[in-house]
Amino acid sequence: MKIRKKTVLNIAVMALILSFFVTPLGDYSKVLLNKWFSFSPEVTKEINRGQIGSYDWKLKDENWDFFNFNRSKGRVVFINFWRSWNIQSVAEVASIQKFYDTYKGKIDFYIITNEEREPVEKFMADHGFSFPVTYSIVGDPMPVDGSKPPCSYLLDKEGKIVISKDGVAAWDNDKTYGIVESLLKM
Repeated sequence: MKIRKKTVLNIAVMALILSFFVTPLGDYSKVLLNKWFSFSPEVTKEINRGQIGSYDWKLKDENWDFFNFNRSKGRVVFINFWRSWNIQSVAEVASIQKFYDTYKGKIDFYIITNEEREPVEKFMADHGFSFPVTYSIVGDPMPVDGSKPPCSYLLDKEGKIVISKDGVAAWDNDKTYGIVESLLKM
């Protein structure tokens, strides 16, 4: 029995397509595609900027100690909701790490998950990330919506929402850095 080139090619294409659904190659490819198609987040026009209702928000730090978000009142704040198992979140956190490396100590970072510590710590170690992880307290009210990660917010010193981004964004770029620099000067 002789197999034609077209049949072999069809089988190879089907195997490649199937690999995107049932192998780790598919996850890596999906992460890569999300990175390629992520862009700078859009700034909300001043007239349309919402204000967070309250800084009274209880969270846990990477050591599992409770603290209150009100410690960031009067500061520029970056908030990102993510999950270590979410492909879109995984695609975004590398740019958040670079953003954090550029602005740590200048703005407050809240990279928030509702997961348990163990899988998050493993994810952070496996990928070499060093940004501070914040843990939400399930059921506690939040000043912004974090129900559909990834989603991010950039707040000015008055608590106005300058950027509200649902989905993957590229945070390590000149446009975003320019926005942050202008907020720091205010």
